[in-house]
Amino acid sequence: MTDVQKLKDTIKVCMFDQYGTVVDMQGGLVKIATPFLKEKGWTGNPNSFVTWWRRTHFENSMIDALLHREHTPYREIGHRAVSQVMDRSGIKYTKDEVKYLVGEIEKLECFPEVPEALAKLQTRYKLVVLSNGDRDMLETAKKYHRIRFDNVISVAEANSFKPHKATYTKAAEILGLKMDQILFVANHAFDVIGAKSAGMRTAMINRRDRPFEETPHQPDITVPTMKDLADAIV
Repeated sequence: MTDVQKLKDTIKVCMFDQYGTVVDMQGGLVKIATPFLKEKGWTGNPNSFVTWWRRTHFENSMIDALLHREHTPYREIGHRAVSQVMDRSGIKYTKDEVKYLVGEIEKLECFPEVPEALAKLQTRYKLVVLSNGDRDMLETAKKYHRIRFDNVISVAEANSFKPHKATYTKAAEILGLKMDQILFVANHAFDVIGAKSAGMRTAMINRRDRPFEETPHQPDITVPTMKDLADAIV
């Protein structure tokens, strides 16, 4: 664990993953999926459906990044993932229904403690988003999460998906900062590892109290909520 005072003296920007860190992706999508699946007559667990959806999306985005070809939009990968999960679940659907489900990602709301915590962090640091989402999706999301970030960056700027090193280095380049002047904040180990490996300082929001995996790229600070992060470094 890094000395917190040294961390405070070094960082200029707090940079956040959006989906699952700032906004409640799992909970929000379960709320949307539950009535949709009930109407379809599917009797499985909506939480499991959303987990399969998100895991499939993640796997497909990682494949896309590893192919080193032209970047595929997040929305397009989302359409493929939802279709694949519904096919496996034996759910009949239309293309419009797939678009509807993926479109709801833009409307996700913050975790309850996040707005107040980010307001406190903003008294000392610039706040920036670095998200796998498409530019237009992140723009639309602003009116739903209502956080006034100083900058919102899509990984499309780097032509890849996190945790590819280029996504983090491109973000630092856009901000005109050294890598270690940025504290990258995420609820996902892969994102924390990616940012730390690229040279950023990192914070893990460990809402589910899970042990961090064995890796040389450990987070500089681990806290259970965004409020705890704000209390620690402001």
